[in-house]
Amino acid sequence: MTITLKQMKYALAVARTGHFGQAAEECAVSQPALSQQILSLETLCGTQLFDRLKSGIRLTPFGCDFIERAKPAVAAAEALDDFALRRGGRLDRPIRFGLIPTVAPYLLPEIFPALTEALPQIKFTVSESRTEAMLESVQSGALDLALIASLPPPGGPKLTLFPLFEDAFVLATSQSEMPDGPVSLEALEPGRILLLDEGHCFRDQTISACRLEGGRSTRTFAATSLSTIVEFVANGQGVTLLPQTALRKEASDPRIAVHRLDDPQAGRQLALVWREATPLTDTFEQIGRVIRAARTHPQVPISR
Repeated sequence: MTITLKQMKYALAVARTGHFGQAAEECAVSQPALSQQILSLETLCGTQLFDRLKSGIRLTPFGCDFIERAKPAVAAAEALDDFALRRGGRLDRPIRFGLIPTVAPYLLPEIFPALTEALPQIKFTVSESRTEAMLESVQSGALDLALIASLPPPGGPKLTLFPLFEDAFVLATSQSEMPDGPVSLEALEPGRILLLDEGHCFRDQTISACRLEGGRSTRTFAATSLSTIVEFVANGQGVTLLPQTALRKEASDPRIAVHRLDDPQAGRQLALVWREATPLTDTFEQIGRVIRAARTHPQVPISR
């Protein structure tokens, strides 16, 4: 017996989710079927890949090494499969498309109708995750395409970056705080700037824009969405930066006031990213052009 591609895919899913049930759902198989394949794989390897703990699943040291070697093997096999299908003029599965949480709820209502109309032959499965996890999924082949707002780190498989558009930042305050003219980021009181929790690229971009490194304290909430932060702002408990793409949804509350910044560099670059070694490059570029064209500007009053 030899290790199969199916077993490697299942092992990657368990490592990614940390849960047999979630991995089985992701792989569209029953949990007993997935568990049996993992047990067979561990028997072939002569040791466990995963520690089964009450708190969840954890990779063993051998499992960590195995997963790192399985990732490029699975990605190469899927790339070959896609290549063969594309040569035959078809792609018989949906494109696996990931978006970061500070983009997905704001852009999806705009771009998905446009993608459906412009590219009706293409189907999508959509997931939402943080940048680091999505880039890992793109590199491993679990995702075909991701929409991100920060540059991928160096190293690993080569990735193609397709710039979409600049997403400028604005300042959101309560209506009771109405500064005159464009706001200087240097003038903001660090202790009143509300941030997302660790791991969000938008948190890091806000820290960079406001030059908060070097010990300048900030108030940080264990919030995973901008909507939670905006609710604090609406109640006068601080201020925050928002990307313009989020304004239609997050600044519709009449308790919120939105102000321009005097720093034209304060913003982020949205981009698509995919593995360089893919036969779907033309398709991904088509998707990128549709997203660019579908972009609309928020109809939200911004103080000058």
